[in-house]
Amino acid sequence: MGTTYVAKQPDENGFVQYTDEENKIWAHLYERQMKIIQDRACDEYFEGIQKLGMAADRIPQIPEINKVLNATTGWGVEPVAALINFETFFNLLANKKFPVATFIRSWEELDYLQEPDVFHEIFGHCAMLTNPHFAEFTHTYGKLGQAASKEDRVFLARLYWFTVEFGLMQTEKGLRIYGGGILSSKGETIYCLDDPKAERTPFDVLDVLRTPYRIDIMQPQYFVINSLMDLHELAQMDLMAKVQEAKALGLHAPKFPPKEKKAVGAY
Repeated sequence: MGTTYVAKQPDENGFVQYTDEENKIWAHLYERQMKIIQDRACDEYFEGIQKLGMAADRIPQIPEINKVLNATTGWGVEPVAALINFETFFNLLANKKFPVATFIRSWEELDYLQEPDVFHEIFGHCAMLTNPHFAEFTHTYGKLGQAASKEDRVFLARLYWFTVEFGLMQTEKGLRIYGGGILSSKGETIYCLDDPKAERTPFDVLDVLRTPYRIDIMQPQYFVINSLMDLHELAQMDLMAKVQEAKALGLHAPKFPPKEKKAVGAY
């Protein structure tokens, strides 16, 4: 998959020069999404937002985010190009560095773009990285992926997808969102909790490893943990043994149609 976006290069102090227009896009997205996620995001997410002191009117700078993450969980963020390979991704996570693309989406693609931008990475993910259980799980995941085979990484990707990106959590206040892929998406934030078509399944690691997904549709199925302590317990588990078990059992049938292939040439 290609991209039309170009990553911005930080200066020698790690700061990126964003235009007024780019900061306006951030401000619009931030204000819009903060309204939508009230009573939908988990408390730990809002605690993280508060700790980060995230700017509402401009794109936060990497050194600002790093100062807080390093003090809370020993994490940081690393500027990257729009798209990175599995190898780079796992190596960063294994070293407690979360990849952050340094471009922001255009006005034309406010609601959805396939590649992760700075709004998705910082607004969606960084607040949760202030939580020790979430940070521990993400670090463990990176170390496992770093050592895994290419085939096993495909199974691990499903674990990441249904937790870090699209995870839901049962709380005393009801079902809440902790996955960054949902929290940075206007449509999916509402759909995942309100739409009767969305399946919400109790989390089972084998089920998760065996469940196919597509990145370009609303998720037909979400997995629900009971608390972030579940992520801590996952981090203590022999997850690669679970991957081998999932491989032996095979994948579940997809709950979505196959992606349409674009026709090439004229008929």
